[in-house]
Amino acid sequence: MAITSKDKSLLYTLQTADGTRCFSETERWMRSRKGRNVISDETRDAEHVHLDKPSAARMYDYFFGGFHNTAADRHAAEAVKAIYPDAPLVMRANRAFLRRAVAFLIERGITQFLDIGAGIPTVGNVHEIAQRLHPGARVVYVDIDPVAVNLSMALLAGNPDAAVILADARRPAAIFAHPEVPRLLDLERPLGVLLVSVLPFLKENEEAYRAVDAIRAAVAPGSYLAISHHTNDDMPPDIAAQTEWLYAGTTNPSRYRTHAEIARFFANLTLVEPGLVYAPLWRPEPLDDLFLRRPERAINLAGVGIKPFPE
Repeated sequence: MAITSKDKSLLYTLQTADGTRCFSETERWMRSRKGRNVISDETRDAEHVHLDKPSAARMYDYFFGGFHNTAADRHAAEAVKAIYPDAPLVMRANRAFLRRAVAFLIERGITQFLDIGAGIPTVGNVHEIAQRLHPGARVVYVDIDPVAVNLSMALLAGNPDAAVILADARRPAAIFAHPEVPRLLDLERPLGVLLVSVLPFLKENEEAYRAVDAIRAAVAPGSYLAISHHTNDDMPPDIAAQTEWLYAGTTNPSRYRTHAEIARFFANLTLVEPGLVYAPLWRPEPLDDLFLRRPERAINLAGVGIKPFPE
């Protein structure tokens, strides 16, 4: 399926000829919730929700100008920005990779997606991109953060081809065993697995590699894994150490990995061009050129691999 420039224009928030903004489904939904108590009492009361401690998902939401965050999240996010002022732009460059990867997979004939570590809904969600380019595309979101899951449920209400589940990326067997996954996804057919900025939160190397190995084993040949992961290869050591220290105080401690360590996630997969590169360099587009001249500022390495068919 060829994606035209008109199709690609749907993936961006645009202006009409008279200057009126065109808002995506999620952007309209986010605006409708502005100023509301968006974290429900049920979520606040859940024993496994720690609103007094920063959450990576809610910090990410704050970086995108969202409203689903607490004072602790905002304080931690501002501390990250003080150390690395490019942080909000890094998040946007990473989101742009996600958008391009989904469009690429649709072009390759993939119409079902498993987005692990999806986070809180923001502009340019996977189901919006995929279903605009291929009506009927199916998406299952996975996240460990109850706030992210509850908000996603509200956004997806009435969409029969998308669902969200509360699950842990470290336990792929539980993800694939969840009833919503086989209900929406045909695991006998190729699918696109999205692991965008989730693997840094699996801090132990063996645990992270084991999780990706299990995901690869569970999907059909011809499936794709799209991965982004921040690296400290070109980052001053003091900045890398300070940001790791800050995230150690959140509910989601994270770590950097080198290019070689990230490349190991693509073991037994065939990397598609241009390989494992800084996110802005992965199939860039004219409307998507954030950090294109200084790609190392984006921090994240990104790549897409396909599970080969047996010979």
